[in-house]
Amino acid sequence: MGEITFNPMDAEFIANPYPTYHRLRAEEPVHHNPRGFWVLTRYEDVLVALRDPRFAKEAIAAFVAARLGFAPPGIGLSMLDRDPPDHTRLRGLVSKAFTPRVVEVLRPHIQRIVDGLLERVETAGSMDLIEDFAYPLPVIVICELLGVPVEDRDRFKQWGLDIARGLDAIWLPPDSEVAARSMASRHALSDYFRALIAERRASPRGDMLSALIAAEEAGDTLSEDELLATCILLLVAGHETTVNLIGNGTLALLRHTHELRRLRENPGLIASAVEELLRYDGPVQRTARIPSEDVTIGGRTIGKGELVLPFIGAADRDPAQFPDPNCLDITRADNRHIAFGWGIHFCLGAPLARIEGQIAINALLQRMPKLALATDTPQYRQSLTLRGLSALPVSF
Repeated sequence: MGEITFNPMDAEFIANPYPTYHRLRAEEPVHHNPRGFWVLTRYEDVLVALRDPRFAKEAIAAFVAARLGFAPPGIGLSMLDRDPPDHTRLRGLVSKAFTPRVVEVLRPHIQRIVDGLLERVETAGSMDLIEDFAYPLPVIVICELLGVPVEDRDRFKQWGLDIARGLDAIWLPPDSEVAARSMASRHALSDYFRALIAERRASPRGDMLSALIAAEEAGDTLSEDELLATCILLLVAGHETTVNLIGNGTLALLRHTHELRRLRENPGLIASAVEELLRYDGPVQRTARIPSEDVTIGGRTIGKGELVLPFIGAADRDPAQFPDPNCLDITRADNRHIAFGWGIHFCLGAPLARIEGQIAINALLQRMPKLALATDTPQYRQSLTLRGLSALPVSF
């Protein structure tokens, strides 16, 4: 059993991280990487890190600032970066808009958006599934919910890509170009929302942004900086998960034609299928925590203040939790995956992402019976945090 070398930004790992996850789980499930962080790959260990309050989020902002030499705009201010009680307060302001019951009401409207996007390309016989379908769908939906002009979505795309890449530049040896682009996009998105917030203050509407502004103006529930950070989080996170769910999920089905055929013939299986696609090749590969005290996990002691990366993507392929984990089974029973996280930081937008994924994938299979890959080598975005395709050419 040789020493495990694990370069998380290696092109081969980005294309297919699962063999590395398997080896880490088997040989060194609590792995200390020479780059200065801990990696967790077993389901039970990842679950501990997601649930145990000793594995905190708030310390990450200071860690990032120390690593970069400055604090990026908005870092440490959104619910994603906070621990209770601030996390509880911030999440409570927006959680009612994303409950399964509220989101279910959006289903007919999401179906209309999906149908419209597919009608635009149906006569072409081919498309880039990401550019033409998987990306615009969730961006249109989250923009409408927030009250952001949908016509600005192309600007959001580049800003979102830059910000997402910047997440990895923080943890790994600094790439000056990536860091610079990430900071520029953070500032651009902050400036954009400052202007939009000023407009909504003057002329409120019946959207989530106006509701958040009203909460901020009502007292100390939400500061202006927290309002800005929350808007950025909702916009970026509100589409990234779904883009990658649709892209990764469609690719997985096209590579597993038996499961694709089974789903096409039994569209009532779509809810179960989406859960399995989330487990099999999830849109988010890792999260981050910093222990507030020394913690022993998997027989190893992680020191207070050290960076820990629980790998959700590895946990969801753990054979101790999922029988035959590398097999795609759209009827898998007891599928308690953690693609949306676990505990207090469970993805707020999970109900929305699930419905968008169900409608989008079902529509693709039903409306395009000849759907097929138009490439042998799909290209992935270079990201340790998000697992997503930069493009996916398909024919139909």
